[in-house]
Amino acid sequence: MASPEKAGRIAVVGSNMVDLITYIDRMPEPGETLEAPSFESGCGGKGANQAVAAAKLGSAVSMITKVGDDLFGDNTIRNFSDHGIDTRHVAKVAGKSSGVAPIFVEESGENSILIVKGANANLLPADVDAAEDTLREADLILMQLEIPLETIYHTVRRAAEWGVPTILNPAPATKELSVADLKSLGFLVPNESELSLLSGMPTGTEDEILAAARSLIEKGIGTIIVTLGARGARLVTADRFASIEPVRVTPVDTTGAGDAFIGSFAHFLAATGDTESALNRAARYAAYSVGRRGTQKSYASADEFEKFSKETVG
Repeated sequence: MASPEKAGRIAVVGSNMVDLITYIDRMPEPGETLEAPSFESGCGGKGANQAVAAAKLGSAVSMITKVGDDLFGDNTIRNFSDHGIDTRHVAKVAGKSSGVAPIFVEESGENSILIVKGANANLLPADVDAAEDTLREADLILMQLEIPLETIYHTVRRAAEWGVPTILNPAPATKELSVADLKSLGFLVPNESELSLLSGMPTGTEDEILAAARSLIEKGIGTIIVTLGARGARLVTADRFASIEPVRVTPVDTTGAGDAFIGSFAHFLAATGDTESALNRAARYAAYSVGRRGTQKSYASADEFEKFSKETVG
């Protein structure tokens, strides 16, 4: 791992999307048309969001992804560059649209999201091999499930060969994900429902969460971090179980909060090597984001996060 005095190097093998965010009073019923108070658009996607969070905090981030040959693609590449993210391995796919994510945010701050993968479906194992020089020099490789599963498995295997730690956020959830193909994965970061889907076990209680997480560890995954929204997170290893307490804030928009948590966790982990400390700081970083509208624009810079950390307690 990188020393605390310098920025870690994080490579993200993942997705990008264009967020199309509509703020609503309530979801319409089938066949019903409602007027919505406001609309915003911005760059998103789980991979891109996590990359931006880490970059805003000071990590040296490289993005391995695919965009469409459209205006959205050009804007996504420009957005990466504006955040200081290395775009050498961001490629356009001819004849494909960029990924898009229509998002509906209710007054409570809760959101509902649809995704269209677009060019993200063209990020293949060969693209991972083409980025080998960048990936093997990383302190961490970060992945999500808005790209083909074969690319995830290939990245996990190659990273194990290179001795580079890996983090996978198994979202959006899919029962097609093979735990057997993740046996050399360093960190798996599911929510409750994703953990239940992958383990085939209930996760309604603390004991059930622990049992389900340990069942995956027995299959070769190093560490499980279960995200529980307003209830914080749980850190599970073969011989340890720790609660990561949430930071209480009034939610404005929860869109991208999970990505803020994971991207900042990657940053703090790469910088210090201390998993529990990194998780506690990531919980605070995610709390900052839910108090603001939008996705990437709600993420704190290093200076903003330091100020927020001094002003909040708990």
